[in-house]
Amino acid sequence: MASRAEELTLVGLCDVEIDSKRHTCSFLTNKVGGLPDWSPVTSRRSPRCGRCGAPLAHVLQVYCPLEASRYHRNLHVFACTGAECSGRSDCWKVLRSQCLEEEAAVGRTSSRPDPAQEAPPSATDWCDTADDWGVMEEEEEEGWGGGVKDRQVPEEAAAPETEAAGEVDVSGQLQDLRLVDSQEEEEEEVPVLRAFFISVVDESDLCGEEDDDDLRHAQRLLREYERREGVVVGELEDGGGGGGGGGEEKYEKTRARHGDAVFSRFMKKISLCPQQILRYCRGGRPLFVSEPPAGVAATACGSCGGTRTFELQLMPALVSLLRRTDGGGGGEAELEFGTVLVYTCRNSCWTSGSAVEEFCSVQTDPDQQLFR
Repeated sequence: MASRAEELTLVGLCDVEIDSKRHTCSFLTNKVGGLPDWSPVTSRRSPRCGRCGAPLAHVLQVYCPLEASRYHRNLHVFACTGAECSGRSDCWKVLRSQCLEEEAAVGRTSSRPDPAQEAPPSATDWCDTADDWGVMEEEEEEGWGGGVKDRQVPEEAAAPETEAAGEVDVSGQLQDLRLVDSQEEEEEEVPVLRAFFISVVDESDLCGEEDDDDLRHAQRLLREYERREGVVVGELEDGGGGGGGGGEEKYEKTRARHGDAVFSRFMKKISLCPQQILRYCRGGRPLFVSEPPAGVAATACGSCGGTRTFELQLMPALVSLLRRTDGGGGGEAELEFGTVLVYTCRNSCWTSGSAVEEFCSVQTDPDQQLFR
């Protein structure tokens, strides 16, 4: 899902369900749910809910490198499945990760160090080496035992054995403590949602050729009218979002019937493809489901302080896919929302190794039954 200059909106559609026995995923994969696939040089993160502190479920993974950039680039969207949390923006998190192409190549080809080299585990790969601690413990115990048996003075043998045993016990207790702490952190129940591949198409491809031609013809007539009259009415499909006079006139009858011009425009736009689960257009304009609060995109990047820009949004059709793999929640959807808007650093700033938190805004669904 690469970003291109002045590109059209890309639409994400649900593809086949991911079977871990048959399919292989990586950070290059666009997918719903499952566990996040981090790039080889990115530290793993397990974000928590800003409201209740519970671990967040992984909702979406998008591979979205920027044009003419040397970086691979991913966005990961997480959300709290708590009943009172899913509709709140502070219960969602978006993490952006990047890595250079050469770093990714090295990470994919590198393997674990030879155990004989006894390379110390780094802070970022402790999960990978946790299974080796038992082997290390056995080797250390054999070494301590051999040292005691080689002693030549029988009278002094008992004391070193007792001391060595005490060292083993203390070391074992400390090691067990580390293992328990790590297991508690790692094994704490994190909701895992069913995983699906995402296929990507240009939104323009969703229209029939005849409809597309009609739309272009209407837009051409509109531009001619604007030049002749010296006014700006706006594109046919962009009215109503900016509060201009043309938008007010366009939705006058719709507002009388539904009471919400923004929602009506949202429904009309997605009617071309109601099953879309994702819309992507970095630097474009989001499709609001309700009137947005003032300054929704005004938050500065928490890493570099620069401005943010709209990049993607989650759509209502995604809701029905967000079910737990273990059957928890009675098989019902874990999250409820109208749309989730994601804004990212315009500069896509990056410091190697640690994912950058971006901004998201959750708009609740005014009438959830319309999407069922």
